Amino acid sequence: MNKSNLPSFERLFMLLPITLRDVRDVVHKVAAVGSRSLEKAQKFIKDSAGDDLSIKAYGSYDEVYADKDVDAIYIGTPHTDHYISARSALLAKKHVLVEKPVTCNAAELRSLINTAKEQGLFFMEAMWTRFLPTVKEFKKIIETGRLGDPVMLWANFLVDFNINNIPKTHRILNPMLGGGGLLDLGPYPLVWAIMALYEHPSNNLTRPSNITGSMIKTPLTGVDATTAYTVSFAASQAILSTSILIPSNPGPTVIIRYQYGTITIATPIFAPKEFTVTYSVPNGPEETQTVKVEWEGGGWHFQADEVARCVRDGKLQSTYWGWDRSIVEMDIFDEVRRQGGYVFPPGVEIVN
Repeated sequence: MNKSNLPSFERLFMLLPITLRDVRDVVHKVAAVGSRSLEKAQKFIKDSAGDDLSIKAYGSYDEVYADKDVDAIYIGTPHTDHYISARSALLAKKHVLVEKPVTCNAAELRSLINTAKEQGLFFMEAMWTRFLPTVKEFKKIIETGRLGDPVMLWANFLVDFNINNIPKTHRILNPMLGGGGLLDLGPYPLVWAIMALYEHPSNNLTRPSNITGSMIKTPLTGVDATTAYTVSFAASQAILSTSILIPSNPGPTVIIRYQYGTITIATPIFAPKEFTVTYSVPNGPEETQTVKVEWEGGGWHFQADEVARCVRDGKLQSTYWGWDRSIVEMDIFDEVRRQGGYVFPPGVEIVN
């Protein structure tokens, strides 16, 4: 399509083919499931895989680490458990994919990276948004240079947890579980800032020059209820926020302004299937393009494919979501918590 021949203000729709589960270079097999009890593991397998008797159920995580048929371990426990579980898995010679946030603080993450290096094993934070087909198309567009350099980004992730009517032991309220909006919801707004600003060729993976944050904590347990923070790079800035008190609006939750246009990302922020690009130049015509992408399944399999390919190729980290991205993320969260006065109870942070 020759865009130069398009009339002014014409709206374009780019509907990409459905990304089917047509992957032939890697194969995944769930070998075992570990839980705090054998019954819970068995129930999970039955609910998720039906009568697949080949999946082993274990009533402890240590049994999974010791299983010789397990090559890689996915850790989806509360984030206060991530460090211990990931370290145990690495020391048991297993590759590791661990849910976001990867740890409770940056010191724990750096410790795990050192362990992965020492063991010669793959290790990655499960930032699944980064591997979605939508993001692949997003990256293609911003890296053509037609929009120019990014200038400002706004992103938020808001969820109404009904905190006055849930137990204070709930993960979102319990400080012993690292509760609050920043660590639980914050990775999703921040991943867009990392993808759009930190990774942009004009920034060349330069770390943030300034971070400012403010928190409003709930009197129920003292965790952060609403948090806003800015992340400044050399020539661009992100304004990010989370809240556990209100739901997100149905409209776009990510807006990125460039020198010569704007990109708006549709909801949900963690797995959007649509975004809109508006190209504009001073005193010139405006052109709008909507990119829509569909895929089968929830979308988590795209990051699983990346893990399998990295393990196959002997890589310790992913090119697309490497250790530096997770370090930037956790350094930002540490600083925002420091400025907001949110200190975890003793014993939560294993490494300081």
